[in-house]
Amino acid sequence: MRAVVTRVKNAKVTIEGKVNGEIGQGFLVLLGVGPADTEAQAVRLADKICGLRIFEDEAGKMNRNLEAVGGSLLVVSQFTLYADTKSRRPGFTGAAKPALAVPLYEKFMAECAARGFPVEHGEFGADMQVYSQNDGPVTILLDTDQM
Repeated sequence: MRAVVTRVKNAKVTIEGKVNGEIGQGFLVLLGVGPADTEAQAVRLADKICGLRIFEDEAGKMNRNLEAVGGSLLVVSQFTLYADTKSRRPGFTGAAKPALAVPLYEKFMAECAARGFPVEHGEFGADMQVYSQNDGPVTILLDTDQM
C-alpha cells in the first residue's frame, strides 16, 4: 500500500458539488492499494500513520501526533499512486482491482477509527474534488514495501 500523508489545517472532498467528507486539523491521506497488498499491511500502515509525530510542539519541533492535537483523518482512494510513468501517458495496471482495493481501503479506515480517530473519506472510484489547506507544508510518502 502507498500513502501520501499531508498535514492539514483543514481538508474536504466533494462529489458532484456536495461535501462527502471534511476535517479540521489532521491528515489528508491519499491511499493507493497494490495487487499484492494484504490486511496486515493495512493494519501496519494505519498504525504508522496514526502514530506519526509531525505536528509541532511548544518548541517548534515536530514531536506531536494526531492524538496530541485532537486531529482527524480524511482518506481518499488514489489508484494513481501506482502509476507506471515510463512513458508520457501513465498506465495504471499496477493498481489493485476494486475487488481487492475496496476492502483494504475500508480496512485501513476502520483501523484508524479503532485507534480512536475521527475518519472522513471520499468515495472509492468516484470523480472527486479534494481541497486542503496544507500546514507547513508537511507531506510524507509511505510505502508498506519499504516499512
